[in-house]
Amino acid sequence: MKRIAVFTSGGDAQGMNAALRAVVRTGLERGLEVFAIYEGYSGMVEGGSRIKPMTWGDVGGILHLGGTIIGSARCKEFRERAGRLRAVHNLLLHEIEGLVVIGGDGSLTGADILKREWTGLVQELVETGRVSKNAAERAKSLAVVGIIGSIDNDMFGSDITTGADTALHRIIEATDAISSTAASHQRTFVVEVMGRHCGYLALMSAMASGADWVLIPESPPDVDDWESKMCEALLHGREVGRRDIMVIVAEGATDRNGKEITTEHVKKVLEDRLGEDARITVLGHVQRGGAPSAFDRNLSTMLGAEAIEAITSMDPNGEPLIVGMQGNKLTRTRLDVALAKTKAVADAVAAKNFDEALALRGQSFAESFRVVRTLVRALPHEPAPDQRRLRLAIVHGGGPAPGMNTAVRAAVRIGIDRGHTILGVRNAFRGLVNGEIEELNWMSVNGWAGRGGSELGTNRAVPKGRDLYAIARHLEEQKIDGILMVGGWSGYQSILELHGQRHNYPAFDIPMICLPATINNNLPGTELSVGADTALNSIVSAVDKIKQSAVASQRAFIVEVMGYYCGYLALMGALATGAERFYLHEAGVTMRDLVEDVEEFKHAFQHGKRLGLIIRNEKANEVYSTHFMRTLFEEEGGDLFDVREAILGHLQQGGTPSPFDRIFATRLAVRCIDFLEQAINNRESSGACIGQIQGDIRYTSLEDVPRQMDYQHSRPLKQWWMDLRPIARVLALPGPSMRGQGYRG
Repeated sequence: MKRIAVFTSGGDAQGMNAALRAVVRTGLERGLEVFAIYEGYSGMVEGGSRIKPMTWGDVGGILHLGGTIIGSARCKEFRERAGRLRAVHNLLLHEIEGLVVIGGDGSLTGADILKREWTGLVQELVETGRVSKNAAERAKSLAVVGIIGSIDNDMFGSDITTGADTALHRIIEATDAISSTAASHQRTFVVEVMGRHCGYLALMSAMASGADWVLIPESPPDVDDWESKMCEALLHGREVGRRDIMVIVAEGATDRNGKEITTEHVKKVLEDRLGEDARITVLGHVQRGGAPSAFDRNLSTMLGAEAIEAITSMDPNGEPLIVGMQGNKLTRTRLDVALAKTKAVADAVAAKNFDEALALRGQSFAESFRVVRTLVRALPHEPAPDQRRLRLAIVHGGGPAPGMNTAVRAAVRIGIDRGHTILGVRNAFRGLVNGEIEELNWMSVNGWAGRGGSELGTNRAVPKGRDLYAIARHLEEQKIDGILMVGGWSGYQSILELHGQRHNYPAFDIPMICLPATINNNLPGTELSVGADTALNSIVSAVDKIKQSAVASQRAFIVEVMGYYCGYLALMGALATGAERFYLHEAGVTMRDLVEDVEEFKHAFQHGKRLGLIIRNEKANEVYSTHFMRTLFEEEGGDLFDVREAILGHLQQGGTPSPFDRIFATRLAVRCIDFLEQAINNRESSGACIGQIQGDIRYTSLEDVPRQMDYQHSRPLKQWWMDLRPIARVLALPGPSMRGQGYRG
């Protein structure tokens, strides 16, 4: 294969530009000629100047842009065979052998049809004399790979689609703002979100925002008079002290009879039955706009690079594929299979088989729906008479991480709803030593879903010696049956210490579980930690501003990020911002590396480069500090460029948690309560760490955790994201024709 084309089609989605950049640059790096088709299928049908070759520089500076720089348009002509015939003719004129399609299910369906009709359309062009037999011989087949670009997250083949995370950011920014004004006036708001016939955005935004009610297409209200049930629950919420009411409605929501549920209807019901002033907010296309989140930039970048790997390795006569992400693993799925399974959900909803529709969305979707139904309750269920009531303690450990409060809120409400007593420990393990333990009730955690920091308090103290006796005494006094620790490395060390001292202190012989919450993402038993996504978004936001200031003159910036000895934030931050270089403790830094990098920068600035960006992990090297690097680059850069340094510091630990961190924290917290219940009921004193591994939530026994830990550097021995270094290096380079002898990629 020598030539491929890439295009974006259908509704735009944040991250399309990142995917385009990755496709073009990875393709050029692999020796392909890459063409862009402007304005989607419309440009394919029109041809001519709408199909252009792309250079490395054509996709520079677009990583942070929303929308799509090559345009997108819906095309009626392509829906007809005559239009597809024109499209094939234009592809043959440019000798295109493969297509990378970035779009939703409609756009990918069009690519699937084009692939299946290819042979017949080429034959027709030969018979009518519009192309030669030689041209037709070279174009026996067309390789097709798709990247799902859709904020709706409504297509099978990827856990989350390009644009969905950023859309959630837009929704949560709005709902957080609405909540504050609603609480001030004890006002009711009805918020409509996009998603067409998929309730993903509505459901996840309800979970992340702490909304009071949600209506989605896949599971309409289970009673005909759903309005009365909703109003009764919201009224109870007012009675127990909720100052704001928020109802989230998916744009495709219906009742069980298929009748559309509109925001106007919900507003009227609330005003008539609650006697309150209700306001409607329709978020609309703001959900599609603006800069992509860190998650979407990295997801789209990885999918774009994987699309090139797929298209260059696939059988040209083989079935079209889509590339996706399941957990942190890149996957490939036959396009026809993905389209069929996506259609099955719509068919189930149309046939009013709502249980089937919910199941077809996947286990995590159905699980999230059940969790949200509990979290939106005004009051917990009354415990069953024969139910065993447990006393569970929640404690923090380690540095603060956005999402800690979200995890506590979920654990408290799920635990109380199941009839248990939930105890909060103030000031982490110091508080456990000092007996700072209090019972938490349903409303104790009201409003915690989007609150940053740690309301219970946290620190890095690890109990030793006499502390253990004091902790054991307080556990016995409070008759605690199990412990949930939400925190980072120090918290894990503390739980391991208690677990290891069970033979000396019988009070420690109870189930304990660790929920990973640290911006460093440096914990064993999980590929992701609560808080890391928020920190990445803080880094990306800061670096975007830095780049804007730097591009005005020829300047390089060295940005230091946190992470301790773990380079996750540095590498993923580099991938999301397009940094030319990144320095990690894991990879090491030598003077030879720095000299070669300086020469590379000098070469690039001599050939027109205006901006350089380096991201450095705070512990990358004790000798070659951020200030040392700045001085070195500035001295050697001479008049070519000047250099500035930026140490982002603790802003990475602050701020409200991102939607991803809120949802992740909630899911993990629910599973932690499940674990403690099961262990206690089975009379087991087991301990575990919970985490996400390859998309699945799993438990790792505390006995196995020490073997996975690099104690010297406070990080896990295996770090999956280190495999992403080649992608980050290649995509940020100045291009094959501009590289100096110092290139190390």
